[in-house]
Amino acid sequence: MAIVEPSARRAEESAALDRVLTLELARVTERTAMAAARFRGRGDEMAADRAAVEAMSDELSHLPIDGTVVIGEGEREETPKLWVGEKVGTAKGPEVDVALVPLEGTTICAKNLPNSITVMAFAERGSLLQAPEVYMDKIAIGPGYPAGLVDLDRTPAENLKALAEAKGVPVGEITACILDRPRHTRLIEEVRAAGASIRLIGDGDVTGVIHTTEPVETGIDIYMGSGGAPEGVLAAAALRCIGGQMQGRLVLDRPEKAERARRMGITDPRRKYGLEDMVRGDVIFAATGVTDGNFLQGVKYGRNCVTTHTVVMRSSTGTVRWIRARHMLGDK
Repeated sequence: MAIVEPSARRAEESAALDRVLTLELARVTERTAMAAARFRGRGDEMAADRAAVEAMSDELSHLPIDGTVVIGEGEREETPKLWVGEKVGTAKGPEVDVALVPLEGTTICAKNLPNSITVMAFAERGSLLQAPEVYMDKIAIGPGYPAGLVDLDRTPAENLKALAEAKGVPVGEITACILDRPRHTRLIEEVRAAGASIRLIGDGDVTGVIHTTEPVETGIDIYMGSGGAPEGVLAAAALRCIGGQMQGRLVLDRPEKAERARRMGITDPRRKYGLEDMVRGDVIFAATGVTDGNFLQGVKYGRNCVTTHTVVMRSSTGTVRWIRARHMLGDK
């Protein structure tokens, strides 16, 4: 019997991760986006989210993976499908961690506003931070800057000044993306007092973080503020593929939140997570647009077909694939 060295085995698993999952992952997010898009503009957030969860769960069940959901729809007692710890796939294939948000921006979708997406990441087993359903303080910038340029422990003014100096522009030419929430009132005041502009978004902070990687196209230089911790891990997965910096810290402001984090193995409630702490190893990230946005176009329905727009990224190769797919309707 041939003996396979650990390094060779990891290389084989990594190759399998790419070969099996790159396009399969796109198919999952495409089908999920198509299901959610049926509810665009109908004002029913729950129906849109339910359709996305059902579609994603069904598509995952056919994938040749031995997957475990580490970022999902909540704990087992909170949701019937895609709960944290659920096994997904056929159990015949590479062992992977699965992080998913079937519909990021449920309100956006229900109102048919920009930047609602369906998003998912696969990584080698044990590579993703298991983040509880709590808020996470976040700061993120795109690639090309010195390491440690921005930091959660610095003031907004200090971070904005450092970014402006690194970019070679005045602070007045920096735009920060922030979720439009009452909890961010003070942050918004401090950013404006520092002289920077703000792009307020109603939802969708995975997209908000990714927007920092293409400031010329999106007009966004930095992401600041708190949003969902699971979404923070997914955003980190994207940045690991395409470059950038990100830090996150869990907001465990109630005993029940601290207990939930403890059950997931988090022993330091004030720990500051860097990008490499949230996502390690090889990771594949995919997102498909539900509504039109700066990053992805939404689902388009024609008489005989549906068109989707998807991005698939892989960290180990730095490959970014943009896929425009046409799905024929009716009998074939």
